[in-house]
Amino acid sequence: MNQQLSHRQFLKVAKFIQEDYGIKMPSSKKIMVESRLQKRMRQAGFASLKEYVDYVFSPEGRHLELIHLVDAITTNKTDFFREPNHFKILSEKILPLLLAHKQRNPNQAIKIWSSACSSGEEPYTLAMTLHEFVNGASKLNFSILASDISTRVLKKAIRGTYSEERIADIPMCMRKKYLLKSMDRTLGLVQLKSQIRDLVSFRRINLMHDDFGIKEKMHIIFCRNVLIYFDKETQQALIRRFARQLVSGGFLFIGHSESLSGMDVPFNSFLATIYQKNR
Repeated sequence: MNQQLSHRQFLKVAKFIQEDYGIKMPSSKKIMVESRLQKRMRQAGFASLKEYVDYVFSPEGRHLELIHLVDAITTNKTDFFREPNHFKILSEKILPLLLAHKQRNPNQAIKIWSSACSSGEEPYTLAMTLHEFVNGASKLNFSILASDISTRVLKKAIRGTYSEERIADIPMCMRKKYLLKSMDRTLGLVQLKSQIRDLVSFRRINLMHDDFGIKEKMHIIFCRNVLIYFDKETQQALIRRFARQLVSGGFLFIGHSESLSGMDVPFNSFLATIYQKNR
């Protein structure tokens, strides 16, 4: 029973992932890809990786199984209040700035997009941050869209249920206000209250598509720790698409290990790893 990918099979999977999702798959990731596909292979009832990969790229497999291959391979690392300074700046600088501009159109909601939301920690952090801000700015109404390419993590995100270990970075005051503990204490689970879950809508979106399928313009886009998986050309193309999706003067948040330096894109640096679309 063959539990390894041949060089040809790996290149086929890597080419598909890069062309359709923009994610670099160098040969150094072959063992990681094998390990993740072995788990999915067993779940799907196949005896070998060759048999599984052949099926995935068959007409039936492309329809029924390809999305599960993507789920298996893509990385979904996230935490509540990851890179916490971003949420501090959001509350103290950017939301007041947007609120001041909003006086011209008081009925317009502030629209935020968490574009690679994984299992939901980022958009729910945004929801709690904005809910806290609204307590002192009742005129602000907002909507949060969260998206990912993985249907598996989106299902988890929609439930809004996490282990107690996962919520360690949520401030205690917010835990008491926004989280419910499981009735069965042995499970060690908590769930975001509906007042927070209902603030976020989830959708599967491939960031490589020219048209994200989002009709409304956004005021803020979070795309953090995603660019590192793309080559420079793909990064620049994605940032330009984000620019088209933002209102004039809108904001883009990227990860602390990322930069738009050297890219031909219509953004100015606002603060470290936070950019503002040219007006």
